[in-house]
Amino acid sequence: MIRKLIILSALPALAACVSTGAVKTPALPTAAASPLSNVQGLELVMGKTAGQLKRLFGNPQADVAEPPARKLQFSSGACVLDAYLYPEKTGGEGRVTHIDTRRSDGAEVDRVSCVNALRVR
Repeated sequence: MIRKLIILSALPALAACVSTGAVKTPALPTAAASPLSNVQGLELVMGKTAGQLKRLFGNPQADVAEPPARKLQFSSGACVLDAYLYPEKTGGEGRVTHIDTRRSDGAEVDRVSCVNALRVR
């Protein structure tokens, strides 16, 4: 009798562990939703196309397709910038939705300073 009571009292806890099998895929980031687009100085890159980035920084050191994204990497002696471009929900050319910046040794560097250091003058 006590064994049945213990088993019955454990059922609700076990039921909470059962998966529904539904898998949610994360939504693609958009330029408008990016918190980086509000940072003064980053408007030079956020929401831009690959062509616009090339005019701003010159040819990238790396151009990697990571479907559905594309990563362009620009670097100089000052820093390395990885720009991630995603197509808009309606399609079309990919636009920058996220950037990462670092020094060549991997140490953190200010994003705005890196963008300014990489600009073609």
